[in-house]
Amino acid sequence: MPRLFVALRPPPAIREALSDVMDGIPGARWQDDDQLHLTVRFIGEVDRPMAEDIAAALGSIHAPTPLVRLAAVGGFTNRGRTEALWAGVTPREPLAHLHRKVDTACVRAGLAPERRAYLPHLTIARLPRALGAEPAVEAWLAANAGLSSDVFALPHLILFQSQLTRAGAAYEPVARWPLGTSTA
Repeated sequence: MPRLFVALRPPPAIREALSDVMDGIPGARWQDDDQLHLTVRFIGEVDRPMAEDIAAALGSIHAPTPLVRLAAVGGFTNRGRTEALWAGVTPREPLAHLHRKVDTACVRAGLAPERRAYLPHLTIARLPRALGAEPAVEAWLAANAGLSSDVFALPHLILFQSQLTRAGAAYEPVARWPLGTSTA
């Protein structure tokens, strides 16, 4: 069964800027260029007919192209341990609007509504369970707190299939739809 998610890909210059901050934490699994994306909605494993219904529903979405910029970095923690590092994006509302449209399309296709709060971000590293890396993580967060960029467009909604491997996740675009012109 395919494991799917819906995302937006930042342009090459933004992916390059992100790769410039990817070092300084021993054992971190930094995302490579093919893995950098902004998740709009995680879908998970579905059978082929459901995947086709989801793709058809996503293809009917009409939304403006989000215009955003990088804004700071952060980490997802669990029980006091940082598990992943991310780059934030702002403004959030155009992405939250698109998330709501994608979620509605997925529900129309037969999925349950998204229950988690939506936090637009680009995951840039996954951190190992074994550690002593928290001081390095704190230093990295402090050093990169001012991460920012010029405004950039996210012009395509993409349905990705994810394959989990020993080396990490590999993402393959399954379908892609252009978003409309932004009014901003």
